[in-house]
Amino acid sequence: MTYNDSVIRDTRKEEDNEYMSPVPHDRTIDTHMIDANGLTFEVNMCGHGDRLALCLHGFPELAFSWRHQMPLLARLGYRVWAPNLRGYGRTTRPPSVMDYTMTHLVADVVGLINKANAKSVVLIGHDWGGAIAWTLASQQPRLLDKLVVMNMPHPTIFLEGVRRLPQALRSWYIKFFQLPWVPEWLLGSNRAWLIGWMFRSQAANPLNFPPSILDVYRNAACQPGALTAMVNYYRALRYTGVMTQTRSGKPLRVPTLLIWGDADKALDKSLTVGTDQLVESLVMSFLPGISHWVQQDAPEHVNEILETWLMN
Repeated sequence: MTYNDSVIRDTRKEEDNEYMSPVPHDRTIDTHMIDANGLTFEVNMCGHGDRLALCLHGFPELAFSWRHQMPLLARLGYRVWAPNLRGYGRTTRPPSVMDYTMTHLVADVVGLINKANAKSVVLIGHDWGGAIAWTLASQQPRLLDKLVVMNMPHPTIFLEGVRRLPQALRSWYIKFFQLPWVPEWLLGSNRAWLIGWMFRSQAANPLNFPPSILDVYRNAACQPGALTAMVNYYRALRYTGVMTQTRSGKPLRVPTLLIWGDADKALDKSLTVGTDQLVESLVMSFLPGISHWVQQDAPEHVNEILETWLMN
Protein backbone atom coordinates (compact mmCIF):
# COMPACT_ATOMS: atom_id res chain seq x y z
CA MET A 1 0.00 0.00 0.00
CA THR A 2 1.36 3.40 -0.96
CA TYR A 3 0.33 6.73 0.49
CA ASN A 4 0.26 10.28 -0.76
CA ASP A 5 0.94 12.99 1.82
CA SER A 6 -1.14 15.58 -0.03
CA VAL A 7 -4.43 13.71 -0.10
CA ILE A 8 -6.18 14.70 3.14
CA ARG A 9 -7.09 18.37 3.19
CA ASP A 10 -8.29 20.14 6.32
CA THR A 11 -10.54 23.01 5.31
CA ARG A 12 -9.77 24.96 8.49
CA LYS A 13 -6.01 25.20 8.78
CA GLU A 14 -3.62 22.79 7.09
CA GLU A 15 -0.73 23.47 9.44
CA ASP A 16 -2.89 22.82 12.51
CA ASN A 17 -4.06 19.41 11.39
CA GLU A 18 -2.09 17.15 13.74
CA TYR A 19 -4.49 14.22 13.64
CA MET A 20 -4.40 13.64 9.92
CA SER A 21 -2.20 11.19 8.09
CA PRO A 22 -1.89 9.99 4.49
CA VAL A 23 -4.58 7.82 2.93
CA PRO A 24 -4.94 5.91 -0.35
CA HIS A 25 -4.84 8.47 -3.13
CA ASP A 26 -7.88 7.66 -5.27
CA ARG A 27 -10.23 10.03 -3.40
CA THR A 28 -9.63 13.21 -1.41
CA ILE A 29 -10.76 13.32 2.20
CA ASP A 30 -11.57 16.77 3.59
CA THR A 31 -12.17 17.67 7.21
CA HIS A 32 -15.04 19.94 8.28
CA MET A 33 -16.58 21.06 11.55
CA ILE A 34 -20.28 20.24 11.82
CA ASP A 35 -22.66 21.40 14.55
CA ALA A 36 -25.16 18.74 15.65
CA ASN A 37 -26.98 17.81 18.87
CA GLY A 38 -25.46 20.78 20.68
CA LEU A 39 -21.86 19.75 19.94
CA THR A 40 -19.31 20.51 17.25
CA PHE A 41 -18.06 17.43 15.43
CA GLU A 42 -14.84 17.07 13.46
CA VAL A 43 -15.97 15.15 10.40
CA ASN A 44 -13.87 13.63 7.63
CA MET A 45 -15.75 13.78 4.33
CA CYS A 46 -15.29 12.12 0.97
CA GLY A 47 -17.46 11.91 -2.13
CA HIS A 48 -20.72 13.54 -3.13
CA GLY A 49 -24.35 12.70 -3.65
CA ASP A 50 -27.60 12.22 -1.78
CA ARG A 51 -26.74 8.77 -0.38
CA LEU A 52 -24.94 9.04 2.95
CA ALA A 53 -22.48 6.49 4.32
CA LEU A 54 -21.90 7.42 7.95
CA CYS A 55 -18.89 5.67 9.53
CA LEU A 56 -18.56 5.43 13.33
CA HIS A 57 -15.19 4.54 14.85
CA GLY A 58 -14.41 2.68 18.07
CA PHE A 59 -12.02 2.91 21.01
CA PRO A 60 -9.25 4.09 21.01
CA GLU A 61 -9.57 5.12 17.38
CA LEU A 62 -10.63 8.12 15.34
CA ALA A 63 -12.46 8.85 12.12
CA PHE A 64 -9.02 8.20 10.64
CA SER A 65 -9.62 4.47 11.08
CA TRP A 66 -11.93 4.59 8.04
CA ARG A 67 -9.24 5.97 5.72
CA HIS A 68 -9.25 2.81 3.59
CA GLN A 69 -13.02 2.54 3.26
CA MET A 70 -13.94 6.17 2.57
CA PRO A 71 -12.49 6.34 -0.94
CA LEU A 72 -14.18 3.05 -1.85
CA LEU A 73 -17.56 4.24 -0.58
CA ALA A 74 -17.15 7.50 -2.48
CA ARG A 75 -16.39 5.55 -5.65
CA LEU A 76 -19.60 3.59 -5.11
CA GLY A 77 -21.53 6.85 -5.17
CA TYR A 78 -21.85 7.65 -1.48
CA ARG A 79 -21.27 10.91 0.31
CA VAL A 80 -19.12 9.60 3.15
CA TRP A 81 -18.97 11.17 6.60
CA ALA A 82 -16.68 9.80 9.31
CA PRO A 83 -17.01 11.88 12.47
CA ASN A 84 -14.74 11.87 15.45
CA LEU A 85 -17.28 10.87 18.09
CA ARG A 86 -17.89 13.07 21.12
CA GLY A 87 -14.69 13.48 23.11
CA TYR A 88 -12.41 12.37 20.28
CA GLY A 89 -10.13 14.48 18.10
CA ARG A 90 -11.37 18.06 17.85
CA THR A 91 -14.96 17.14 18.53
CA THR A 92 -16.46 18.72 21.66
CA ARG A 93 -15.49 16.97 24.92
CA PRO A 94 -18.36 17.18 27.42
CA PRO A 95 -17.00 17.01 30.98
CA SER A 96 -19.33 14.62 32.80
CA VAL A 97 -19.40 10.81 32.75
CA MET A 98 -23.16 11.03 32.22
CA ASP A 99 -22.51 12.94 28.99
CA TYR A 100 -21.32 9.63 27.48
CA THR A 101 -24.37 7.43 28.01
CA MET A 102 -25.77 5.60 25.02
CA THR A 103 -28.72 8.01 24.88
CA HIS A 104 -26.35 10.89 24.11
CA LEU A 105 -24.23 8.85 21.70
CA VAL A 106 -27.25 7.82 19.65
CA ALA A 107 -28.60 11.38 19.67
CA ASP A 108 -25.28 12.56 18.23
CA VAL A 109 -25.61 10.21 15.27
CA VAL A 110 -29.24 11.15 14.69
CA GLY A 111 -28.19 14.79 14.71
CA LEU A 112 -25.50 14.14 12.12
CA ILE A 113 -27.93 12.20 9.92
CA ASN A 114 -30.40 15.05 10.08
CA LYS A 115 -27.65 17.55 9.30
CA ALA A 116 -26.59 15.59 6.22
CA ASN A 117 -30.16 15.70 4.84
CA ALA A 118 -29.53 12.66 2.63
CA LYS A 119 -32.14 10.59 0.81
CA SER A 120 -30.73 7.31 2.11
CA VAL A 121 -28.33 6.29 4.87
CA VAL A 122 -25.95 3.40 5.33
CA LEU A 123 -24.66 3.34 8.89
CA ILE A 124 -21.29 1.65 9.38
CA GLY A 125 -19.84 1.08 12.84
CA HIS A 126 -16.86 -0.66 14.42
CA ASP A 127 -16.37 -1.47 18.12
CA TRP A 128 -18.06 1.34 20.11
CA GLY A 129 -19.29 2.75 16.81
CA GLY A 130 -20.86 -0.63 16.19
CA ALA A 131 -22.62 -0.58 19.58
CA ILE A 132 -24.04 2.85 18.78
CA ALA A 133 -25.07 1.65 15.32
CA TRP A 134 -26.87 -1.44 16.69
CA THR A 135 -28.72 0.73 19.21
CA LEU A 136 -29.80 3.38 16.73
CA ALA A 137 -30.96 0.73 14.25
CA SER A 138 -33.06 -0.87 17.00
CA GLN A 139 -34.55 2.41 18.18
CA GLN A 140 -35.04 4.28 14.92
CA PRO A 141 -34.84 1.81 12.02
CA ARG A 142 -36.65 4.15 9.64
CA LEU A 143 -33.60 6.41 9.58
CA LEU A 144 -31.48 3.70 7.96
CA ASP A 145 -31.51 1.83 4.68
CA LYS A 146 -28.65 -0.50 5.55
CA LEU A 147 -26.46 -1.30 8.54
CA VAL A 148 -22.87 -2.55 8.63
CA VAL A 149 -21.25 -3.58 11.92
CA MET A 150 -17.65 -4.71 12.35
CA ASN A 151 -16.43 -6.67 15.37
CA MET A 152 -19.19 -5.67 17.73
CA PRO A 153 -21.87 -8.21 18.68
CA HIS A 154 -25.53 -7.39 18.91
CA PRO A 155 -25.93 -5.92 22.42
CA THR A 156 -28.42 -8.59 23.47
CA ILE A 157 -25.85 -11.29 22.73
CA PHE A 158 -23.02 -9.33 24.32
CA LEU A 159 -24.95 -8.89 27.56
CA GLU A 160 -25.60 -12.63 27.72
CA GLY A 161 -22.02 -13.49 26.77
CA VAL A 162 -20.29 -11.18 29.23
CA ARG A 163 -22.05 -12.96 32.09
CA ARG A 164 -20.16 -16.13 31.22
CA LEU A 165 -16.58 -16.65 32.33
CA PRO A 166 -14.73 -16.75 28.96
CA GLN A 167 -16.06 -13.39 27.76
CA ALA A 168 -16.03 -11.91 31.26
CA LEU A 169 -12.27 -12.53 31.35
CA ARG A 170 -11.83 -10.94 27.92
CA SER A 171 -13.82 -7.91 29.06
CA TRP A 172 -11.78 -7.30 32.24
CA TYR A 173 -10.80 -3.83 31.03
CA ILE A 174 -14.39 -2.59 31.35
CA LYS A 175 -14.18 -2.92 35.13
CA PHE A 176 -10.66 -1.51 35.17
CA PHE A 177 -11.91 1.58 33.34
CA GLN A 178 -14.31 2.29 36.20
CA LEU A 179 -11.37 3.40 38.35
CA PRO A 180 -10.75 7.14 38.66
CA TRP A 181 -7.66 8.62 36.92
CA VAL A 182 -5.66 5.36 36.87
CA PRO A 183 -6.75 4.30 33.34
CA GLU A 184 -5.88 7.74 31.97
CA TRP A 185 -2.47 7.65 33.65
CA LEU A 186 -1.69 4.19 32.30
CA LEU A 187 -2.94 4.84 28.76
CA GLY A 188 -1.24 8.23 28.56
CA SER A 189 2.17 7.20 29.91
CA ASN A 190 5.17 7.59 27.62
CA ARG A 191 3.20 9.62 25.08
CA ALA A 192 0.38 7.07 24.97
CA TRP A 193 2.72 4.23 24.11
CA LEU A 194 0.12 1.68 25.22
CA ILE A 195 -2.37 3.01 22.66
CA GLY A 196 0.06 2.23 19.86
CA TRP A 197 0.89 -1.14 21.37
CA MET A 198 -2.78 -2.12 21.44
CA PHE A 199 -3.00 -1.80 17.68
CA ARG A 200 0.29 -3.30 16.59
CA SER A 201 0.48 -6.17 19.10
CA GLN A 202 -2.89 -7.57 18.05
CA ALA A 203 -2.69 -6.99 14.32
CA ALA A 204 -2.45 -9.90 11.91
CA ASN A 205 -0.75 -7.49 9.51
CA PRO A 206 1.41 -5.23 11.70
CA LEU A 207 2.89 -3.54 8.62
CA ASN A 208 -0.51 -1.84 8.29
CA PHE A 209 0.28 -0.08 11.59
CA PRO A 210 3.66 1.61 11.07
CA PRO A 211 4.83 4.30 13.51
CA SER A 212 3.36 7.07 11.32
CA ILE A 213 -0.10 5.54 11.68
CA LEU A 214 0.23 4.78 15.38
CA ASP A 215 1.38 8.34 16.01
CA VAL A 216 -1.97 9.62 14.74
CA TYR A 217 -3.77 7.78 17.53
CA ARG A 218 -1.11 8.46 20.16
CA ASN A 219 -1.02 12.18 19.45
CA ALA A 220 -4.81 12.41 19.63
CA ALA A 221 -4.89 10.52 22.94
CA CYS A 222 -2.34 12.96 24.42
CA GLN A 223 -4.55 15.99 23.89
CA PRO A 224 -5.90 17.49 27.14
CA GLY A 225 -8.99 15.66 28.32
CA ALA A 226 -9.01 13.18 25.46
CA LEU A 227 -8.31 10.02 27.45
CA THR A 228 -10.84 10.90 30.12
CA ALA A 229 -13.50 11.37 27.46
CA MET A 230 -12.58 8.06 25.81
CA VAL A 231 -12.68 6.12 29.08
CA ASN A 232 -15.94 7.83 30.08
CA TYR A 233 -17.74 5.76 27.42
CA TYR A 234 -17.05 2.74 29.63
CA ARG A 235 -17.68 4.52 32.92
CA ALA A 236 -21.12 5.56 31.71
CA LEU A 237 -22.06 1.91 31.30
CA ARG A 238 -22.42 1.48 35.02
CA TYR A 239 -25.30 3.97 35.03
CA THR A 240 -27.41 2.96 32.06
CA GLY A 241 -25.55 0.14 30.32
CA VAL A 242 -26.12 -0.61 26.65
CA MET A 243 -29.05 -2.97 26.90
CA THR A 244 -31.57 -0.50 28.27
CA GLN A 245 -31.48 1.14 24.87
CA THR A 246 -31.79 -1.91 22.63
CA ARG A 247 -34.41 -4.37 23.90
CA SER A 248 -37.46 -4.02 21.66
CA GLY A 249 -38.65 -7.62 21.55
CA LYS A 250 -38.71 -7.59 17.75
CA PRO A 251 -36.05 -8.67 15.24
CA LEU A 252 -34.21 -5.84 13.52
CA ARG A 253 -35.60 -5.31 10.02
CA VAL A 254 -32.78 -3.15 8.62
CA PRO A 255 -30.65 -5.21 6.17
CA THR A 256 -27.44 -5.85 8.06
CA LEU A 257 -23.90 -6.93 7.25
CA LEU A 258 -21.75 -8.20 10.12
CA ILE A 259 -18.01 -8.36 9.37
CA TRP A 260 -15.87 -10.14 11.95
CA GLY A 261 -12.13 -10.63 12.29
CA ASP A 262 -12.09 -13.92 14.16
CA ALA A 263 -8.74 -13.36 15.94
CA ASP A 264 -10.33 -10.63 18.08
CA LYS A 265 -8.75 -10.82 21.55
CA ALA A 266 -11.45 -8.71 23.19
CA LEU A 267 -14.62 -10.17 21.67
CA ASP A 268 -14.95 -13.89 21.05
CA LYS A 269 -16.35 -15.15 17.77
CA SER A 270 -19.01 -17.05 19.75
CA LEU A 271 -20.70 -13.69 20.33
CA THR A 272 -21.91 -13.80 16.73
CA VAL A 273 -23.94 -16.97 17.33
CA GLY A 274 -27.65 -16.20 17.41
CA THR A 275 -27.42 -12.89 15.55
CA ASP A 276 -29.59 -14.34 12.80
CA GLN A 277 -32.39 -14.72 15.35
CA LEU A 278 -32.25 -11.00 16.10
CA VAL A 279 -31.90 -9.64 12.56
CA GLU A 280 -34.32 -10.51 9.77
CA SER A 281 -31.97 -9.84 6.86
CA LEU A 282 -28.41 -10.68 7.89
CA VAL A 283 -25.16 -11.47 6.09
CA MET A 284 -22.18 -12.49 8.23
CA SER A 285 -18.64 -12.51 6.85
CA PHE A 286 -15.69 -13.84 8.87
CA LEU A 287 -12.06 -13.02 8.22
CA PRO A 288 -9.85 -15.82 9.59
CA GLY A 289 -6.83 -14.69 11.58
CA ILE A 290 -7.74 -11.00 11.41
CA SER A 291 -7.78 -8.89 14.55
CA HIS A 292 -10.36 -6.67 16.21
CA TRP A 293 -9.06 -3.76 14.09
CA VAL A 294 -10.56 -5.47 11.08
CA GLN A 295 -11.03 -2.55 8.64
CA GLN A 296 -7.41 -1.47 9.13
CA ASP A 297 -5.88 -4.92 9.54
CA ALA A 298 -7.41 -6.32 6.33
CA PRO A 299 -8.66 -3.28 4.39
CA GLU A 300 -8.65 -4.93 0.96
CA HIS A 301 -10.77 -7.86 2.15
CA VAL A 302 -13.14 -5.63 4.09
CA ASN A 303 -13.56 -3.36 1.07
CA GLU A 304 -14.30 -6.30 -1.18
CA ILE A 305 -16.99 -7.55 1.22
CA LEU A 306 -18.46 -4.07 1.53
CA GLU A 307 -18.60 -3.46 -2.19
CA THR A 308 -20.20 -6.82 -2.95
CA TRP A 309 -22.88 -6.40 -0.28
CA LEU A 310 -23.67 -2.75 -0.95
CA MET A 311 -23.96 -3.28 -4.70
CA ASN A 312 -26.44 -6.16 -4.37
